[in-house]
Amino acid sequence: MGIASINPATGEVIKIFTHLTNREVEHKLALAQKAFEQYKNIPISQRAEWMNEAAQILESNSRQFGKLITLEMGKTFVSAAGEVEKCALNCRFYAERAAEFLGDVPVATDAGRSFIRFQPLGAVLAVMPWNFPFWQVFRFAAPALMAGNVILLKHASNVPQCALAIEEIFLQAGFPVGVFQTLLIGAEKVSAVIEDERVRAAALTGSEPAGASLASIAGKNIKKTVLELGGSDPFIVFETADLDEAVSTAVTARIMNNGQSCIAAKRLIAVGAIGEKFEQRLVEKFKTLKIGNPMEADTDLGPLATPDILKTLDLQVQACVKKGAKVLTGGQSMSDCPGNFYLPTILTDIPPGTPADHEEFFGPVALLYRAKDIDEAISLANRTPFGLAASAWTKDAVEIERLVQELEAGAVFINGMVRSDPRLPFGGIKHSGYGRELGIQGIHEFVNIKTVWVK
Repeated sequence: MGIASINPATGEVIKIFTHLTNREVEHKLALAQKAFEQYKNIPISQRAEWMNEAAQILESNSRQFGKLITLEMGKTFVSAAGEVEKCALNCRFYAERAAEFLGDVPVATDAGRSFIRFQPLGAVLAVMPWNFPFWQVFRFAAPALMAGNVILLKHASNVPQCALAIEEIFLQAGFPVGVFQTLLIGAEKVSAVIEDERVRAAALTGSEPAGASLASIAGKNIKKTVLELGGSDPFIVFETADLDEAVSTAVTARIMNNGQSCIAAKRLIAVGAIGEKFEQRLVEKFKTLKIGNPMEADTDLGPLATPDILKTLDLQVQACVKKGAKVLTGGQSMSDCPGNFYLPTILTDIPPGTPADHEEFFGPVALLYRAKDIDEAISLANRTPFGLAASAWTKDAVEIERLVQELEAGAVFINGMVRSDPRLPFGGIKHSGYGRELGIQGIHEFVNIKTVWVK
């Protein structure tokens, strides 16, 4: 079977695409190399014009692209259109700031003149996930293209129409042919692309196994990689928190993108006396969530992206329950209707030795814990192989400083929901990956940071 686009809300096959042949992949690699030799010399001002045009195309067609995202991976149409608009914002950010971020940096030494220059590497392979099929690509592509690199996109196999639409956006915006290309290939062909000498680096957003595999191949070939992998983000609520805001944000942070987000609040930790009220209100909110057609404006929760994701999530929940975890609401799939729907679920009293200890729950399942004080809360928050992000809710300045200092994560948000922002670097530690996207740090990941010393 080819690469299939399937509506996860109905199971309907929308369209099937043929895998590229080895000869077609070779043609695209040759085209990328040829394009880079010219593109690297194009002034940043011209790249910025094209990037701003890409932003305009995204903004003008946000509903059209949003519908495509929803049909392929199931997120609500409202959030899908918002995702497209955020991509436009990112394009404009790098169009405006790239010249500043990539400008020569003078350094005082014993030379007559010494400075740091930033130059592109060449063709970069981007292996991207389905959960934010536009944002994940544009988050990487905007800085990489502004730096002068060219891109080969291997997108997730369940969003081929999104992958092709993104390539067309860059072409319509004016970027030269070959600067951004989509590879409709299976995972088994990725290693050959990474190993090709014309590919100089790779970025991957996805699962731990996928990241480990790509990094291993790239490492053997001495090629730079940036990995943004899974997360099991803590969401810690203290007694001084604004309870209404904390509960409302916790629900949003857990079910956004139908619960399929690396930076979703997955482990909710209530500290001290606030625990009972937090749990009660959280359950009340979860029970009011509307599940259904993601194209309808009032739908809160759509289907999971694939039947396999639905099956995996249910197995994780049942394994926790078998060990003694308590189901406060939900706890099962919606087997009485077509599509990959799972009831919004809250588990508590989760004992050690369950998947909650070391696995990522990629769906609308909140893992609720209690901690007696800040020491126990921080210990629990850090007791995971992941380290992507964390959110904490408190008005106590001492607690805030300890949380900022001691939480093991690539980002810590205090009294706010974790989110990516073009102005700030984004990435994780531990099994959540390495390297950064966004901000000035993101554009510097795929450049040669060249030292220049002139007597």
